[in-house]
Amino acid sequence: MTLFDLALKNIRRNLKSYSLYIGSTIFSIVIYFTFVTLKYSEDISVLAETSKQISGIMSASAFVLMIFVAIFIAYSNSFFMKKRKKEVALYSLLGVRKRSIGFLLFFENMMIGLLSLVVGVGLGFLLSRVLLTILMKLMGLDIVIGFAFSMDAVVNTFIVFFIIFLFTSMQGYRVIYQFKLIDLFHAEKKGEELPKARLISAILGVATLAAAYWLALQDLMTSPIWRMLSLAMPIVIIALTVIGSALIFSSVLVYVLSVMKKQERWAWKGLNLMTASQLLYRIRGNAKTLTIIATLSATTITAGGAVFGLYYNAEKDVQTYTPYTFMWEGAPQDINPDIIEHAETIKSKTLRIEQDINEMEYAVINQSTFEKLAKNLEWSDIQVANEGEVLMIDAFYDQRWSQREESVMIDGAEFAVAKLYDKAVFNTFTLGASAIVVTDQLYSEIKADEKTYQAVKVEDYKNQFALSEELAASTENFSSATQDYKASIEATGSLLFVGSFLGLVFLVATGSIIFFKMMTEAEEDKAKYAVLHKIGVSRREMRRTIRNQVGVIFAAPLVLGLIHAAVALTAFSNLFMMDLLVPVIIWMLAYTVIYTIYYFATVRSFNKTIQQD
Repeated sequence: MTLFDLALKNIRRNLKSYSLYIGSTIFSIVIYFTFVTLKYSEDISVLAETSKQISGIMSASAFVLMIFVAIFIAYSNSFFMKKRKKEVALYSLLGVRKRSIGFLLFFENMMIGLLSLVVGVGLGFLLSRVLLTILMKLMGLDIVIGFAFSMDAVVNTFIVFFIIFLFTSMQGYRVIYQFKLIDLFHAEKKGEELPKARLISAILGVATLAAAYWLALQDLMTSPIWRMLSLAMPIVIIALTVIGSALIFSSVLVYVLSVMKKQERWAWKGLNLMTASQLLYRIRGNAKTLTIIATLSATTITAGGAVFGLYYNAEKDVQTYTPYTFMWEGAPQDINPDIIEHAETIKSKTLRIEQDINEMEYAVINQSTFEKLAKNLEWSDIQVANEGEVLMIDAFYDQRWSQREESVMIDGAEFAVAKLYDKAVFNTFTLGASAIVVTDQLYSEIKADEKTYQAVKVEDYKNQFALSEELAASTENFSSATQDYKASIEATGSLLFVGSFLGLVFLVATGSIIFFKMMTEAEEDKAKYAVLHKIGVSRREMRRTIRNQVGVIFAAPLVLGLIHAAVALTAFSNLFMMDLLVPVIIWMLAYTVIYTIYYFATVRSFNKTIQQD
């Protein structure tokens, strides 16, 4: 029997054990191949002419996936190599040369990699049309997508993953030379030293995270700490978060479990004492993995939540700065009256007003025009400018950095600003974001050129692209909510598509990492649970303690990751003055649901492992 035949036999024999590894690898290849296919797709090339961010997003995503998948596959391979060290030791004990064993492991991993590659590319080809259709839907584009086979994508994927599998196969080859025979036999039995509970370290961990959260929630524009550290601040926050997370798992969690062990009423109930002891026993080894998972989960949830928030608020942002569907300078245009909700003719004059050392340009409208526009937009706080007063409109006003004027000078006379509106009463891209509302009498006295504008609000504005293009071609100084919404939904839709699938890859990776870790512990605990069963502990009680143990390992990084993400997204929403509560909750729930599925799969596999005779 040749080494190649033996490798095939081992793969068939260990196929069940390798199923998750192969499945995760195929999934990674499918996603990577899909992104590369989209990158080379003719449909994407056409889109790139109008949506230039698409090509760049796909290229960047493929690069991120390549790096992450390489790390993930290397980690997965190291897990399975640990499980097979005893088998390697048996080959060595039977007299098989180290070189031959190394080649055997090399061939096995390369065959598994190539098999996964063929299956992954095949599935990726079938799914590319579906994923591209999803992308078009998210971007609001009505384009029919057909099947497209890209040889460039196939070559790119094969080269990238062949290099990855070659590297991981070399890892297997080197295993036989790195350990002594006795080490290989006992590779699965090596445990961690029981960590000691240190109150000071636990307090330091909580304090470090609290400091990171406090810095993250400081106002970017007004905080003296942000001004002092400037661009170094994000690095400081990330460093404190990672250090704090590590201390939470290695100190705070250890301290909590140690305290629980001392509570006799809880500890001596069922197998609680065993559960706490086993978690403590391996906590040092788990701490690094849990820190990585918590950080990765926080990054995934934050990025995905922010992008989903932008997509979710796209329509609201358009309506904020472009409240009328169409607005242009000049005479009215021929529009179907059946779809018109409001149509107003606006007379405006332009004034340049000196403010301190700056000179600002304002559009000036009279009170009557302002009231008509505000009523059309259903404003509830319409105020009247009395004699000697004006109203000011600044759609981009932000009290953190904008200066509020108490009065303005018009034709040499000073007028008090009775009220400031921080929202647009007309399209900012036609008349500007800043305007002054004056009395009808004062408006008639202002000596400045007057211009006429048309503002129209129509039904179903999102689907009026043809009318928008027609008006844009026949008018000047034109702005369109339809066009703005289309551009916004294309940009945020492509980001949401990429963010969702990158997040899914990271989620699968984190879930798989915990699964691998817990399956390693299940193999180590088989003898312990067998003894417990012989002395009368019921299967039900053992399943309960397994659920608790696996639950802690899954819940700890998830909860901490959700807290990290909540703080980061709160800072993001405060910075950009956006309401992200609903989209963030939806995103977090989706992440948690998928994560929970991994938990139940892990518990089931853990139970099956320890029940094997």
